Amino acid sequence: FIRSRQPPFTLKTLPTMPKGEAAADKKVATKKPRVQKKSKDDGDDDAKGGRGNRKRQSNSYSSYIYKVLKQVHPDTGISKKAMQIMDNFINDIFDRIATEAGKLARYNKRHTITSREVQTAVRLILPGELAKHAVSEGTKAVTKYNSSEGGKVKE
Repeated sequence: FIRSRQPPFTLKTLPTMPKGEAAADKKVATKKPRVQKKSKDDGDDDAKGGRGNRKRQSNSYSSYIYKVLKQVHPDTGISKKAMQIMDNFINDIFDRIATEAGKLARYNKRHTITSREVQTAVRLILPGELAKHAVSEGTKAVTKYNSSEGGKVKE
């Protein structure tokens, strides 16, 4: 039995709606989007045999915000809404600094954003004393990184 590639009906054979019925009663036929079947080689399998029950990964600074909060005020908690606000704040500041550092690199005809561009971007974006503190903390972090194994170039 060979299937034909033509649909079992043409426009001529479709039934027509009586003219007296309201337009709201008409159903518009929409084409459903195709769902691509996953093969076993997709790499989405988890340890439970590829059932896909894994929790969706969300990129958030909440764990880091909580750790810093506990360093500063050990007996203070934070609500979910406040955590969302802090997370949005950090994402916004990160975006501003990254954008400004990218512009600085482009102005100087560079393809790489270095700590120098980030430091200049921080000085341009953050106001007064806050910029000074941020620069000193950033310098301290870069120095600590370079003195550890992570900062050494392998040859």
